[in-house]
Amino acid sequence: MAKHQSASGPSQRMLRVGEVVRHVVADILSRGVANDPVLDGHVITVPEVRMSPDLKLATVFVMPLGGKDMAPVLAALDKQRKIIRTELAHKVNLRFAPDIRFLADESFEKSSRIDALLSSPAVQRDLAVLDDDE
Repeated sequence: MAKHQSASGPSQRMLRVGEVVRHVVADILSRGVANDPVLDGHVITVPEVRMSPDLKLATVFVMPLGGKDMAPVLAALDKQRKIIRTELAHKVNLRFAPDIRFLADESFEKSSRIDALLSSPAVQRDLAVLDDDE
């Protein structure tokens, strides 16, 4: 296996470690370990974690329930990053505890936009024309 990430995507190891980190970070956030009023006031989902090829950086994608207050939640997570990383280091058996960065998960928003486009009158009209031709 190549030492660097191939053009085909992340390695199996990166995917496995990312999934373990995702579960641990979600558990840390659900238990309220960070003791932050902003984080305590939100239910935060962690849909994905992407690991760097050397496993030293974990990009954690987060989404507060309902997508509300994203900026304050990201700021609070960034402020509590050291505590979360320390907890993560105790629970994940890696040579190095990965540095963590938090980003907003935009997959829900993209999915909603695609759904809205697909249900638009213009697309529905074009689909009806295709059905008539068959």
